[in-house]
Amino acid sequence: MPRWKALPEELDPQVREFTEQLRRLVERSGLSVAAVADRTGYSKSSWERYLNGRLLPPRAAAEALAEATGTDVGHLSTMWELAERSWSRAELRHDATLDGMRVAQARAALGEFGPPAVSPVPREPGGYHADPIGPRTEPRQGRPEQIRSAAALPPVRTGQSPDVRSAAIPDDRRPRAHVALFLTGVLGALLVVAAALLLFGMDEEDTGGQAGPGTSPSSSVVGLPAGVKCSGDDCAGKDPETMGCGGRHATTAGSATIGASYLEVRYSKVCGAAWARITKAVPGDTLRVSAAAGGGVAARSEDGRVDRDADGYTRMVAVAGPERASACATLTTGRKGCTVPRAASAVG
Repeated sequence: MPRWKALPEELDPQVREFTEQLRRLVERSGLSVAAVADRTGYSKSSWERYLNGRLLPPRAAAEALAEATGTDVGHLSTMWELAERSWSRAELRHDATLDGMRVAQARAALGEFGPPAVSPVPREPGGYHADPIGPRTEPRQGRPEQIRSAAALPPVRTGQSPDVRSAAIPDDRRPRAHVALFLTGVLGALLVVAAALLLFGMDEEDTGGQAGPGTSPSSSVVGLPAGVKCSGDDCAGKDPETMGCGGRHATTAGSATIGASYLEVRYSKVCGAAWARITKAVPGDTLRVSAAAGGGVAARSEDGRVDRDADGYTRMVAVAGPERASACATLTTGRKGCTVPRAASAVG
Protein backbone atom coordinates (compact mmCIF):
# COMPACT_ATOMS: atom_id res chain seq x y z
CA MET A 1 0.00 0.00 0.00
CA PRO A 2 1.41 3.44 -0.86
CA ARG A 3 2.44 5.59 2.04
CA TRP A 4 0.99 9.05 1.59
CA LYS A 5 2.23 12.24 3.18
CA ALA A 6 -0.11 14.05 5.54
CA LEU A 7 -2.27 16.55 3.67
CA PRO A 8 -1.73 20.26 4.47
CA GLU A 9 -3.84 21.43 7.41
CA GLU A 10 -4.94 24.57 5.56
CA LEU A 11 -6.36 22.52 2.65
CA ASP A 12 -10.02 23.25 1.86
CA PRO A 13 -12.32 20.43 3.12
CA GLN A 14 -13.80 19.88 -0.35
CA VAL A 15 -10.34 19.64 -1.93
CA ARG A 16 -9.19 17.37 0.91
CA GLU A 17 -12.09 14.97 0.30
CA PHE A 18 -11.35 14.87 -3.44
CA THR A 19 -7.63 14.23 -2.85
CA GLU A 20 -8.39 11.41 -0.41
CA GLN A 21 -10.70 9.87 -3.02
CA LEU A 22 -7.88 9.93 -5.59
CA ARG A 23 -5.62 8.19 -3.10
CA ARG A 24 -8.20 5.46 -2.48
CA LEU A 25 -8.54 4.83 -6.22
CA VAL A 26 -4.80 4.43 -6.61
CA GLU A 27 -4.58 2.13 -3.58
CA ARG A 28 -7.43 -0.12 -4.72
CA SER A 29 -5.94 -0.42 -8.20
CA GLY A 30 -2.59 -1.60 -6.87
CA LEU A 31 -0.80 0.81 -9.20
CA SER A 32 2.25 2.82 -8.23
CA VAL A 33 2.49 6.52 -8.95
CA ALA A 34 4.78 5.75 -11.90
CA ALA A 35 2.19 3.37 -13.38
CA VAL A 36 -0.56 5.97 -12.89
CA ALA A 37 1.60 8.48 -14.75
CA ASP A 38 2.16 6.07 -17.65
CA ARG A 39 -1.51 5.20 -17.99
CA THR A 40 -2.84 8.75 -17.71
CA GLY A 41 -0.23 10.65 -19.70
CA TYR A 42 0.58 13.01 -16.80
CA SER A 43 4.07 12.94 -15.29
CA LYS A 44 4.95 11.18 -12.05
CA SER A 45 6.01 14.45 -10.40
CA SER A 46 2.63 15.96 -11.30
CA TRP A 47 0.73 13.05 -9.73
CA GLU A 48 2.85 13.35 -6.58
CA ARG A 49 1.67 16.97 -6.33
CA TYR A 50 -1.96 16.01 -7.00
CA LEU A 51 -1.98 13.16 -4.45
CA ASN A 52 -0.24 15.24 -1.77
CA GLY A 53 -2.76 18.10 -2.05
CA ARG A 54 -0.22 20.61 -3.38
CA LEU A 55 -2.02 21.06 -6.70
CA LEU A 56 -5.52 20.36 -8.01
CA PRO A 57 -5.29 18.06 -11.05
CA PRO A 58 -6.90 19.13 -14.34
CA ARG A 59 -10.27 17.57 -15.13
CA ALA A 60 -8.62 15.53 -17.92
CA ALA A 61 -6.14 14.03 -15.44
CA ALA A 62 -8.93 13.02 -13.04
CA GLU A 63 -10.93 11.44 -15.89
CA ALA A 64 -7.83 9.60 -17.12
CA LEU A 65 -7.30 8.18 -13.61
CA ALA A 66 -10.93 7.06 -13.49
CA GLU A 67 -10.49 5.17 -16.78
CA ALA A 68 -7.19 3.64 -15.66
CA THR A 69 -8.73 2.35 -12.41
CA GLY A 70 -12.13 1.33 -13.80
CA THR A 71 -14.00 4.06 -11.90
CA ASP A 72 -17.15 5.85 -13.05
CA VAL A 73 -15.89 8.96 -14.84
CA GLY A 74 -19.08 10.94 -14.23
CA HIS A 75 -19.00 10.53 -10.45
CA LEU A 76 -15.34 11.51 -10.19
CA SER A 77 -15.95 14.51 -12.48
CA THR A 78 -18.71 15.70 -10.13
CA MET A 79 -16.34 15.58 -7.17
CA TRP A 80 -13.69 17.38 -9.23
CA GLU A 81 -16.12 20.23 -10.03
CA LEU A 82 -16.83 20.78 -6.33
CA ALA A 83 -13.14 20.70 -5.49
CA GLU A 84 -12.33 23.08 -8.34
CA ARG A 85 -14.83 25.66 -7.07
CA SER A 86 -13.33 25.53 -3.58
CA TRP A 87 -9.82 25.77 -5.01
CA SER A 88 -10.79 28.81 -7.11
CA ARG A 89 -12.38 30.55 -4.11
CA ALA A 90 -9.18 30.04 -2.11
CA GLU A 91 -7.10 31.52 -4.94
CA LEU A 92 -9.42 34.53 -5.18
CA ARG A 93 -9.09 35.19 -1.47
CA HIS A 94 -5.32 35.07 -1.74
CA ASP A 95 -5.33 37.34 -4.79
CA ALA A 96 -7.51 39.84 -2.93
CA THR A 97 -5.01 39.87 -0.07
CA LEU A 98 -2.15 40.55 -2.47
CA ASP A 99 -4.14 43.30 -4.21
CA GLY A 100 -4.88 44.91 -0.85
CA MET A 101 -1.18 44.95 -0.02
CA ARG A 102 -0.35 46.53 -3.36
CA VAL A 103 -3.05 49.22 -3.00
CA ALA A 104 -1.95 50.03 0.55
CA GLN A 105 1.65 50.50 -0.57
CA ALA A 106 0.61 52.60 -3.55
CA ARG A 107 -1.60 54.83 -1.37
CA ALA A 108 1.17 55.29 1.14
CA ALA A 109 3.61 56.27 -1.60
CA LEU A 110 1.20 58.65 -3.33
CA GLY A 111 0.19 60.24 -0.02
CA GLU A 112 3.79 61.38 0.52
CA PHE A 113 4.18 62.65 -3.06
CA GLY A 114 2.63 66.10 -3.39
CA PRO A 115 3.19 69.87 -2.77
CA PRO A 116 3.43 71.12 0.84
CA ALA A 117 0.37 72.85 2.25
CA VAL A 118 0.47 76.71 2.50
CA SER A 119 -0.53 78.10 5.86
CA PRO A 120 -2.71 81.28 5.62
CA VAL A 121 -1.81 84.49 7.45
CA PRO A 122 -4.18 85.52 10.30
CA ARG A 123 -5.86 88.89 10.36
CA GLU A 124 -5.90 91.17 13.35
CA PRO A 125 -8.88 93.34 14.36
CA GLY A 126 -9.16 96.52 12.38
CA GLY A 127 -8.26 95.07 9.03
CA TYR A 128 -4.50 94.60 9.65
CA HIS A 129 -2.56 91.39 8.82
CA ALA A 130 0.02 89.97 11.18
CA ASP A 131 3.47 89.87 9.60
CA PRO A 132 6.10 88.07 11.69
CA ILE A 133 8.82 89.19 9.27
CA GLY A 134 8.28 92.92 8.91
CA PRO A 135 6.10 95.73 10.21
CA ARG A 136 2.35 95.94 9.89
CA THR A 137 0.79 96.91 6.60
CA GLU A 138 -1.74 99.66 6.16
CA PRO A 139 -5.49 99.04 6.52
CA ARG A 140 -7.50 97.56 3.66
CA GLN A 141 -8.47 101.03 2.54
CA GLY A 142 -4.78 101.55 1.67
CA ARG A 143 -2.82 100.53 -1.40
CA PRO A 144 -4.62 98.30 -4.01
CA GLU A 145 -1.72 95.84 -4.43
CA GLN A 146 -1.80 95.10 -0.69
CA ILE A 147 -5.57 94.59 -0.80
CA ARG A 148 -5.23 92.07 -3.64
CA SER A 149 -2.53 90.08 -1.85
CA ALA A 150 -4.57 90.02 1.32
CA ALA A 151 -7.76 88.92 -0.51
CA ALA A 152 -5.91 85.92 -1.91
CA LEU A 153 -5.41 84.55 1.59
CA PRO A 154 -8.38 82.80 3.21
CA PRO A 155 -9.42 83.73 6.77
CA VAL A 156 -7.94 81.75 9.63
CA ARG A 157 -9.70 80.41 12.69
CA THR A 158 -8.80 81.89 16.04
CA GLY A 159 -5.87 80.17 17.69
CA GLN A 160 -4.25 79.02 14.42
CA SER A 161 -0.52 79.68 14.35
CA PRO A 162 0.67 80.37 10.80
CA ASP A 163 4.21 80.02 9.61
CA VAL A 164 4.70 82.44 6.75
CA ARG A 165 8.38 81.70 6.50
CA SER A 166 7.85 77.98 5.85
CA ALA A 167 5.27 78.76 3.15
CA ALA A 168 7.28 81.48 1.48
CA ILE A 169 10.72 79.83 1.52
CA PRO A 170 10.67 76.48 -0.39
CA ASP A 171 12.79 73.58 0.77
CA ASP A 172 14.66 72.03 -2.18
CA ARG A 173 15.16 68.82 -0.23
CA ARG A 174 11.44 67.94 -0.02
CA PRO A 175 10.82 66.98 -3.69
CA ARG A 176 13.80 64.63 -3.59
CA ALA A 177 12.51 62.92 -0.48
CA HIS A 178 9.04 62.62 -2.01
CA VAL A 179 10.46 61.06 -5.17
CA ALA A 180 12.50 58.58 -3.13
CA LEU A 181 9.45 57.57 -1.09
CA PHE A 182 7.34 57.20 -4.22
CA LEU A 183 9.94 55.01 -5.95
CA THR A 184 10.28 52.90 -2.80
CA GLY A 185 6.51 52.27 -2.77
CA VAL A 186 6.45 51.34 -6.45
CA LEU A 187 9.40 48.96 -5.98
CA GLY A 188 7.65 47.31 -3.05
CA ALA A 189 4.48 46.78 -5.12
CA LEU A 190 6.53 45.20 -7.93
CA LEU A 191 8.22 42.85 -5.46
CA VAL A 192 4.81 41.71 -4.16
CA VAL A 193 3.62 40.99 -7.71
CA ALA A 194 6.80 39.06 -8.50
CA ALA A 195 6.43 36.97 -5.33
CA ALA A 196 2.82 36.15 -6.24
CA LEU A 197 3.83 35.05 -9.72
CA LEU A 198 6.59 32.83 -8.34
CA LEU A 199 4.27 31.35 -5.72
CA PHE A 200 1.36 30.50 -7.99
CA GLY A 201 3.11 30.05 -11.32
CA MET A 202 2.98 26.52 -12.63
CA ASP A 203 5.65 25.21 -14.92
CA GLU A 204 5.26 22.52 -17.56
CA GLU A 205 6.14 19.81 -15.06
CA ASP A 206 3.36 20.89 -12.65
CA THR A 207 0.76 20.49 -15.37
CA GLY A 208 2.12 17.16 -16.54
CA GLY A 209 3.04 18.56 -19.94
CA GLN A 210 -0.65 19.35 -20.54
CA ALA A 211 -2.09 22.75 -21.32
CA GLY A 212 -3.73 24.38 -18.29
CA PRO A 213 -6.60 26.90 -18.25
CA GLY A 214 -5.92 29.94 -20.38
CA THR A 215 -2.91 28.44 -22.16
CA SER A 216 -2.50 27.29 -25.71
CA PRO A 217 -0.77 23.89 -26.00
CA SER A 218 1.98 23.58 -28.54
CA SER A 219 4.07 20.70 -29.82
CA SER A 220 7.82 20.81 -30.30
CA VAL A 221 7.39 18.67 -33.43
CA VAL A 222 5.35 20.03 -36.32
CA GLY A 223 2.33 17.87 -37.21
CA LEU A 224 2.13 15.96 -33.89
CA PRO A 225 -0.54 16.38 -31.20
CA ALA A 226 0.12 18.69 -28.28
CA GLY A 227 2.53 17.14 -25.78
CA VAL A 228 3.94 14.53 -28.20
CA LYS A 229 7.63 15.21 -28.76
CA CYS A 230 8.86 12.49 -31.14
CA SER A 231 7.85 10.11 -33.90
CA GLY A 232 9.37 6.97 -35.44
CA ASP A 233 13.15 6.67 -35.21
CA ASP A 234 13.29 9.87 -33.15
CA CYS A 235 11.52 7.98 -30.33
CA ALA A 236 13.99 5.06 -30.29
CA GLY A 237 15.70 4.73 -26.92
CA LYS A 238 13.62 7.46 -25.28
CA ASP A 239 11.24 7.41 -22.32
CA PRO A 240 7.59 7.09 -23.48
CA GLU A 241 6.31 9.16 -20.56
CA THR A 242 8.71 12.03 -21.15
CA MET A 243 8.00 12.04 -24.90
CA GLY A 244 4.23 12.11 -24.39
CA CYS A 245 3.62 8.78 -26.15
CA GLY A 246 1.77 7.11 -23.25
CA GLY A 247 -1.64 7.72 -21.73
CA ARG A 248 -4.38 8.33 -24.27
CA HIS A 249 -1.92 7.95 -27.16
CA ALA A 250 -1.09 4.29 -26.32
CA THR A 251 -2.86 0.92 -26.49
CA THR A 252 -1.96 -2.62 -25.47
CA ALA A 253 -0.78 -4.61 -28.52
CA GLY A 254 0.00 -7.83 -26.64
CA SER A 255 -0.07 -9.19 -23.10
CA ALA A 256 0.83 -12.14 -20.92
CA THR A 257 0.38 -13.21 -17.28
CA ILE A 258 3.57 -14.53 -15.69
CA GLY A 259 2.92 -15.76 -12.19
CA ALA A 260 1.30 -12.81 -10.41
CA SER A 261 2.79 -10.27 -12.83
CA TYR A 262 1.13 -8.78 -15.88
CA LEU A 263 3.28 -8.06 -18.96
CA GLU A 264 2.20 -5.80 -21.84
CA VAL A 265 3.43 -4.43 -25.14
CA ARG A 266 2.36 -0.80 -25.25
CA TYR A 267 2.06 0.68 -28.75
CA SER A 268 1.63 4.33 -29.75
CA LYS A 269 0.43 4.86 -33.30
CA VAL A 270 1.07 8.61 -33.23
CA CYS A 271 4.67 8.02 -32.10
CA GLY A 272 5.23 4.93 -34.25
CA ALA A 273 6.89 3.21 -31.29
CA ALA A 274 6.37 0.47 -28.70
CA TRP A 275 7.67 -0.43 -25.26
CA ALA A 276 7.25 -3.16 -22.64
CA ARG A 277 5.49 -2.63 -19.32
CA ILE A 278 5.11 -4.93 -16.33
CA THR A 279 2.87 -4.45 -13.29
CA LYS A 280 2.52 -6.33 -9.99
CA ALA A 281 6.20 -7.14 -10.22
CA VAL A 282 9.01 -7.05 -7.65
CA PRO A 283 12.38 -5.31 -7.73
CA GLY A 284 14.82 -7.33 -9.79
CA ASP A 285 12.36 -8.49 -12.45
CA THR A 286 13.64 -7.75 -15.96
CA LEU A 287 11.81 -7.20 -19.24
CA ARG A 288 12.61 -6.60 -22.91
CA VAL A 289 10.75 -5.15 -25.88
CA SER A 290 11.71 -6.25 -29.40
CA ALA A 291 10.77 -4.80 -32.78
CA ALA A 292 10.93 -7.00 -35.88
CA ALA A 293 12.45 -5.50 -39.01
CA GLY A 294 10.07 -4.37 -41.72
CA GLY A 295 8.37 -1.33 -43.17
CA GLY A 296 11.64 0.53 -43.40
CA VAL A 297 12.37 -0.01 -39.70
CA ALA A 298 15.38 -2.02 -38.51
CA ALA A 299 15.14 -4.72 -35.84
CA ARG A 300 15.81 -3.31 -32.41
CA SER A 301 15.27 -4.07 -28.70
CA GLU A 302 15.35 -2.29 -25.36
CA ASP A 303 15.81 -3.79 -21.89
CA GLY A 304 14.31 -2.66 -18.60
CA ARG A 305 14.44 -3.59 -14.93
CA VAL A 306 12.12 -3.07 -11.97
CA ASP A 307 14.18 -1.14 -9.44
CA ARG A 308 11.46 -0.22 -6.94
CA ASP A 309 7.70 -0.07 -6.55
CA ALA A 310 5.74 -2.86 -8.24
CA ASP A 311 6.04 -2.01 -11.89
CA GLY A 312 8.45 -0.90 -14.59
CA TYR A 313 8.77 -0.25 -18.29
CA THR A 314 11.43 -0.07 -20.99
CA ARG A 315 12.41 2.70 -23.32
CA MET A 316 10.84 2.78 -26.79
CA VAL A 317 11.69 1.04 -30.05
CA ALA A 318 10.47 2.26 -33.44
CA VAL A 319 8.04 -0.18 -35.10
CA ALA A 320 6.14 -0.23 -38.39
CA GLY A 321 3.01 -1.55 -36.64
CA PRO A 322 1.78 -3.11 -33.39
CA GLU A 323 2.04 -6.65 -34.77
CA ARG A 324 5.83 -6.28 -35.12
CA ALA A 325 6.43 -5.64 -31.40
CA SER A 326 6.74 -8.24 -28.64
CA ALA A 327 7.83 -8.28 -25.01
CA CYS A 328 9.37 -10.89 -22.70
CA ALA A 329 10.06 -10.86 -18.95
CA THR A 330 12.16 -12.86 -16.51
CA LEU A 331 11.06 -12.82 -12.89
CA THR A 332 13.34 -13.15 -9.87
CA THR A 333 11.60 -16.45 -9.20
CA GLY A 334 13.03 -17.81 -12.45
CA ARG A 335 9.75 -17.81 -14.36
CA LYS A 336 9.78 -16.42 -17.89
CA GLY A 337 7.13 -15.47 -20.38
CA CYS A 338 6.42 -13.46 -23.55
CA THR A 339 3.41 -11.55 -24.80
CA VAL A 340 0.79 -12.93 -27.15
CA PRO A 341 -0.23 -10.46 -29.91
CA ARG A 342 -3.80 -9.24 -29.81
CA ALA A 343 -6.06 -9.25 -32.84
CA ALA A 344 -5.48 -6.32 -35.15
CA SER A 345 -9.03 -5.10 -34.56
CA ALA A 346 -8.35 -4.84 -30.82
CA VAL A 347 -5.50 -2.41 -31.31
CA GLY A 348 -6.73 1.16 -31.73
